[in-house]
Amino acid sequence: MFTGIIEEIGTVTAAERLADDHLRLTIACSTVVEDAGLGDSIAVAGTCLTVTTLVGDREGFTADLMEETLRATTSGELQVGDRVNLERAMQVGDRLGGHLVQGHVDAVGTIVDRVEQPGTTLLTFDAPPEVARYLVDKGSVTIDGTSLTVIDVEDREDGHGRFRVGLIPHTLEVTTWGDRQVGSRVNLEADAMAKYADRLLKGGASSVYSAS
Repeated sequence: MFTGIIEEIGTVTAAERLADDHLRLTIACSTVVEDAGLGDSIAVAGTCLTVTTLVGDREGFTADLMEETLRATTSGELQVGDRVNLERAMQVGDRLGGHLVQGHVDAVGTIVDRVEQPGTTLLTFDAPPEVARYLVDKGSVTIDGTSLTVIDVEDREDGHGRFRVGLIPHTLEVTTWGDRQVGSRVNLEADAMAKYADRLLKGGASSVYSAS
């Protein structure tokens, strides 16, 4: 479980295709590996990955990505030199500065507009139906691992949704959002609470429990 508050920006130093359905990433970083151990979880651009090797004197880590991860996220597009948002799994008792983030990407979206305003950068995204149905004005969404607040949502006839977020200069500086332009593909994770609520309202989960 994560919070969507980025701890540092890492850099991909190796992206090794071991097979069509297997990718090994090596990421240079420092903060998120300070107390990391093998098997720990680190969110890389919003995707929860498992540390398989610690590089050097805690100078980075490697992670193995399976076919489903490559299919459902932008991870398979990463190349050497790419910068990625990083966050360690939260500990019990940590402050929850963003919202509850699972690191399970629901779909890949695309930046369709970027407008620079004094003190704010407005980004508009196209979200596939898997995510669009859970978006609401002033609700939470995770984009490339960053917890962001939805400004507004436009529902489209094809089931996709267009939504906007606003980024302050600090966010642009401490995340990869300063690099992102129109056409960039991003990992999207809908608010887990919205997904649970949707399932309950549709009658997909029983609300009646009996004890013996």
